[in-house]
Amino acid sequence: MDGVPYTGGEKENLKSSLDRHRDVVLWKLEGLDEERVRRPMTPSGTNLLGLTKHLASVEYGWFCETFGRESDAVPYEEDDPDADMRAEPHETTADIVAYYRRAREASDRTIDELDLDALGTSWRGVTVSLRWVLLHMIEETARHAGHMDIVRELIDSETGYHRDV
Repeated sequence: MDGVPYTGGEKENLKSSLDRHRDVVLWKLEGLDEERVRRPMTPSGTNLLGLTKHLASVEYGWFCETFGRESDAVPYEEDDPDADMRAEPHETTADIVAYYRRAREASDRTIDELDLDALGTSWRGVTVSLRWVLLHMIEETARHAGHMDIVRELIDSETGYHRDV
């Protein structure tokens, strides 16, 4: 895997790990039409586009809202707690991919501008460090990239955990 900072510093390695999983998220959408990226593949309705929208929203939440920065996260509503997991009929794949890229850029600005020990307040009111948020988002993104691996395989038998492997 090119670009891995095998001897880099802590922040560089954490960001590189997050980037590898982020790249997989976008890769899993490639080559699929609107119907297939929206196709629910589990009883709960999990689909590739919804997972991408969710990951964009949680990046905005964790990296931007937590550290008092401008955010475009999907607002949480008790009567619709899974709104960020659902691609609305008017939202195209291009729209959600652009949303994911904007979230990633906003998150990267936070990562680049703050120290790992910088503190913020999570949506739950808990004080967290940028280091913790990076680790959490690596976990979150890897978890959902794994879901996307399975969903993609169920759609068209395409497999692989990373483009280069």
